[in-house]
Amino acid sequence: MDFWKLMDIVHKYQNIMNPITEAKLDHLIDRLNLKPGSEVLDIACGKGELLIKLTEKYDIKGVGIDKSPYCIRDCNRFKAERVPDADLAFLEMDGADYKLEKQFDLVNCVGGNWVFSGHEGTLKALSAMTKPGGIIIVGEPYWIKQPDPQYLEADEMTLDSSRSHYENVMIGEKLGLKCIYTVDSGTDGWDYYETLHWWAVESYIEDNPDDPDLPEIISTNEKMKEIYLKWGRDTLGFALYVFKNKK
Repeated sequence: MDFWKLMDIVHKYQNIMNPITEAKLDHLIDRLNLKPGSEVLDIACGKGELLIKLTEKYDIKGVGIDKSPYCIRDCNRFKAERVPDADLAFLEMDGADYKLEKQFDLVNCVGGNWVFSGHEGTLKALSAMTKPGGIIIVGEPYWIKQPDPQYLEADEMTLDSSRSHYENVMIGEKLGLKCIYTVDSGTDGWDYYETLHWWAVESYIEDNPDDPDLPEIISTNEKMKEIYLKWGRDTLGFALYVFKNKK
């Protein structure tokens, strides 16, 4: 089935499409202290929640990019509902194909390191998109402990799929960036994120009993539930890493 359809289904009840809770995201936004008119780029923007929240608080100008047509649909709907006059544009495309015409005050890529082939590639790409002295925010998983080989196999990962929390910071520092803050999801964030997927799938099954994709939706949901409860909850962390672009 279509991957983006599945992502739309499981994130039905979530505007923030990662394990960072709204309270923690709001706390980070308060710390950013952006000037009105600051220009923000969000790669793999999901439903656009960060850009919309930044607009509501700071009246920024922004560009959001995502490959999912469902996400871009939601971005435009939320913009119309919450900040209809905002200078926000949402583009359905691969962030790696975005043609940079200017540098931004803040560049964000949370949970989308696949766009630039990993954590280091993401930080390199984002630093080129960010003004000197500007802010880069990335969201990355990290190993809490050594992963069980069965976990890696079940979730189709390798040991190199993630790193330690320390290594996530140091990769940026070795590129000349300065890590100035981190926000950790904690188990509460992961529980909220993962278990709400189960609820969303159950609701979808009730509302769409004739969808031919239901067997795959159900089997995928059950597989990911088992993986999370058996291994992921105790093994994989997630954090936002806030870097200052020193270049």
